[in-house]
Amino acid sequence: MVIDLGMNWENFYRDNIVAYIKSLQSNPFELVTLILDLAIVCFLVYCFFKVVRGSRAWQLIKGIALLIIATWVSGLLNFKILNWILTGIMNLGVIAIIVIFQPELRRALEQLGTNKLAKFFGIDKDLATKTKEDIYKIVIAATELAKTKTGALIVIERDIKIQDIVATGIPLDAEVSPQLLVNIFVPKTPLHDGAVVISGNKIVAAACVLPLADDKDIAKELGTRHRAAVGISKESDSIVVVVSEETGKISVAKDGTLIADVREDVLKKILISNIVTKRFAIEKKERKNKIKELREKLKKEKNKEKEEK
Repeated sequence: MVIDLGMNWENFYRDNIVAYIKSLQSNPFELVTLILDLAIVCFLVYCFFKVVRGSRAWQLIKGIALLIIATWVSGLLNFKILNWILTGIMNLGVIAIIVIFQPELRRALEQLGTNKLAKFFGIDKDLATKTKEDIYKIVIAATELAKTKTGALIVIERDIKIQDIVATGIPLDAEVSPQLLVNIFVPKTPLHDGAVVISGNKIVAAACVLPLADDKDIAKELGTRHRAAVGISKESDSIVVVVSEETGKISVAKDGTLIADVREDVLKKILISNIVTKRFAIEKKERKNKIKELREKLKKEKNKEKEEK
């Protein structure tokens, strides 16, 4: 196999590009095929770089790209000796690439043969399902923290953004997991003092400072965590899960009110009802209304056209 990057570009342009443009002029339908072809290739290249990026192979890809450019330039400038050496390296490089990328190629082929195909192409689960799974993880974490009487404050952002609160904490941008949430609130660790903020199905920050509610808004026997939970739920539509350090009881703050001492199943129902059901039911209703409006608009336009005729 010979890779000649020092080819005659004038002949290549005439025999391939010009010929293809002429074929498109004679058969315009081929343009659709060309667009689909390019879209598929671009998508596959994007998926490949997405899989490889962050791995050891990423640095090798940059090195290979530099070698290809150097080979092409040496052929263009007619550096015959350098081009011969680089072309020889490129020919041997085909075998080297297969050996070097063996782990990545194996992983990609395994994913193609399993139900991970959607994940390989970046097609994640629908948002409602993902949000529901995150709620289950939050409930598991809260239950575990309650068992050990570990104080916790978990803020779940909804429609009103609380970026100013996020800015007061330490950025994380991590996937929601019970293990991470439990670990964050372990006493005497750097992030345990403050609130965790979950936004867009991510733990965006920890050790965040929340505004405190007035004493009249909350019972005197409840501590700072509960006052902070009520405070942020009054200033935004966020829902806050609180675990008491003194009693180990779980509470939920919503719309400036505190629902105290909730069981695991009740906590799950409250979160799903307010975060998943209401949100996605409204979005579904809005989509239906938009479709209905569009149909009515098209119907009116058709009737108008008939009247004009």
